[in-house]
Amino acid sequence: MANIISLQDIRKSYFLGRQELPVLKGIDLTIAKNEYVALMGPSGSGKSTLMNILGCLDSATSGQYILNGQDVSGMNDDALAMVRNKEIGFVFQQFNLLPRLSALENVAVPLIYAGASKKEREERARAMLERVGLAGRAHHKPNELSGGQSQRVAIARALVNHPALILADEPTGNLDTKTSIEIMEIFSGIHAAGNTVVLVTHEEDIAAYTRRVVRIRDGVLESDQLNTEQKAGPNS
Repeated sequence: MANIISLQDIRKSYFLGRQELPVLKGIDLTIAKNEYVALMGPSGSGKSTLMNILGCLDSATSGQYILNGQDVSGMNDDALAMVRNKEIGFVFQQFNLLPRLSALENVAVPLIYAGASKKEREERARAMLERVGLAGRAHHKPNELSGGQSQRVAIARALVNHPALILADEPTGNLDTKTSIEIMEIFSGIHAAGNTVVLVTHEEDIAAYTRRVVRIRDGVLESDQLNTEQKAGPNS
């Protein structure tokens, strides 16, 4: 199967004056289309930096990153923004919903940048809310939704552009155990439908839903293993 992500000798350093602080120290990683991968590591391991590079939110200091057949390594900010909107759907721990917009309007935001008509935006956003079980909350504002409902809206927003890759950064970090399980079952369903999902988490029970666990420590890959005891999602 074709790779959606191919990283070769990815390095990332930050500079304080003349002092170089290396965060990623030569990462080689490939992820095939329709994989479901957990990226794990302790605080300070470099996993968030790696996530930002995978999501085209930041660029590596050196190395090559091929995303869905495109070399994004040397792209400028404008080109990276176009790749992000077309290829990647993001789900964050803090939901990042716009407070003055309804659930439906929040889900439709990426379609504005994609140039979709108002009618198409509304139809696709409504279909995505239905997919995550929130059709009845379309006109509610974020402050009228629970944490779990807000994360479902964020997932619908991530899916609405039909991206090649879903990146989820600690998506259950602000949720209770029962709601976390419900959200992870949605992700299992998204993967079962053919999407590639990369999940950053520090929780072993959340990583247990994925099919492959990549661990990073001190800026290098520590291990890369298939998950032989994957927790079942609704379509597993």
